[in-house]
Amino acid sequence: MGLNLTVVMVDWDRLREIAVEERIEALEDAIWPDDLAEGYVPQDTVTGWAWPRGREPVWCAEFVFDTTGSYRWHSRAGDAWADMRAFADASLSEAVDTFLEGLIWDKDPDESASLTGADGVFPPAADRRNPRLLLVCPPEKMPGKAAAWKQAAPRLEELRGPFTAECEGWAGRPDTFEEFLARIGEWGEVVTEAARRGWGLVGLPD
Repeated sequence: MGLNLTVVMVDWDRLREIAVEERIEALEDAIWPDDLAEGYVPQDTVTGWAWPRGREPVWCAEFVFDTTGSYRWHSRAGDAWADMRAFADASLSEAVDTFLEGLIWDKDPDESASLTGADGVFPPAADRRNPRLLLVCPPEKMPGKAAAWKQAAPRLEELRGPFTAECEGWAGRPDTFEEFLARIGEWGEVVTEAARRGWGLVGLPD
């Protein structure tokens, strides 16, 4: 079945009010409630932003991907970018780097925020009592990512040639360029809304 990625947009100020060791559990309780409130819509019936119903104040929301919730497939899109980036125009490469870094691709995986606990925002990943988060992207990074996405989005067709040369037909990569575009296009939606609200992103394993 594989690991699923649950992307949650989070009000960082509210998150910091919760004890560090309780933050992951608090996020899980908010988006996967045991006591389904009246009007709650199961996440598997919606795509896009799924907001907790009947819970105030609302301080987080899950993004339900239309393309796939499988972490493996998002990771494959990141691997495809790693293959292509050296063949892209420098300005486009820089924009996509800024956009995808820390989401589904890391220039230096050993320094990923999901591995370090994001400077104390979450417990260290080495703590066996807590799951390894799949991504942690604080709100201060969102404006730069949204601006990079706005710059890159109209130019993504330029990557078709590099994708064909470096990724098409290779195991562990998206099957088609259109699949790659669809996947990162949804990340564009995620980043744009998080930047608009001034919130951060967390990727929970499911």
